[in-house]
Amino acid sequence: MRRSGRRLTLFARVLITNTVLLVLAPLIAGLLHSSGRHHFDPRFAIAAGLPLLFLWLLNFYFLRDAFTPLRKLSEFADHVDLLRPGRRLTLEPGTAEVVVLSEAINRMLARLEQEQRASTRRSVAAQESERRRIAQELHDEVGQTLTGVLLELDSAAKQAPPDLRAQLIETLENARESLEDIRRIATDLRPEALDELGLAGALVTLSDRFGERVGVTIERQIERDLPPLSEEQELVIYRVAQEALTNVARHSDSEAAQLILRADDGQISLDVVDRGRGLAGCQPGTGVLGMRERANLVGGSLSIAGGPDGGTVVHLALASSPDE
Repeated sequence: MRRSGRRLTLFARVLITNTVLLVLAPLIAGLLHSSGRHHFDPRFAIAAGLPLLFLWLLNFYFLRDAFTPLRKLSEFADHVDLLRPGRRLTLEPGTAEVVVLSEAINRMLARLEQEQRASTRRSVAAQESERRRIAQELHDEVGQTLTGVLLELDSAAKQAPPDLRAQLIETLENARESLEDIRRIATDLRPEALDELGLAGALVTLSDRFGERVGVTIERQIERDLPPLSEEQELVIYRVAQEALTNVARHSDSEAAQLILRADDGQISLDVVDRGRGLAGCQPGTGVLGMRERANLVGGSLSIAGGPDGGTVVHLALASSPDE
């Protein structure tokens, strides 16, 4: 099977067909004119071919304009990305068919983006519900069980002989660290600070805990007087900041990062900037895909680029909610 890139375009096929007709028609006309004579008269063939050549040039001109939208459509389709919505096909309205085609494709894109957004909303809602359930179980069941174990170990250490007490105290400390890890995981799964402290306070808590846990210095610039945001928008901003900071710890090898949340004329922007090794050789993973999907969910945009002094900049931009 031949590769599609080697096939002739529709424009080329029509043009070749017209060219063959242009060459054959004068020859056939000349042969018919010279039938019954002893020689072929090329002048008649040329005279018959000149009008056809003129028609061929006109045909070429109009065919080129007619088939140009197909090429533009192909180029446009190669760059369509539902996670970067809003882009639409713009074709010069040369014919009624071109207008109909352009409008149909744009309606299809709008429908696909709407379906993509609805699918993402259902997926994110299911994820958040599962996070909340697991966090509750960790807190109520595993956390309480470990708390009981800590109390028993503490009591046993106080009554144990000196040679066993040191071992029990070490076990007690390990269990206490495990309980703190479970509490941290539960907090990451369901950010209670977002409900209790608001977005700004939750980001402060997130950056403090992140810095203490991974040893990265976080510089914060967080505006507290933000425009109205829906709960969904606040959760998206928090989750993007959480994922971006996680990527700093996993991939950047940076000792410092910046967390910037600001508002300007109704637009909210979040920037997470590190001073690590940048984007060289890195391919977007599921974390980046998840951030893009969440940004798309609230009508925002997410970009990831290299910083001015190296490192990486994760930028989220969205409009404030008019309904709040």
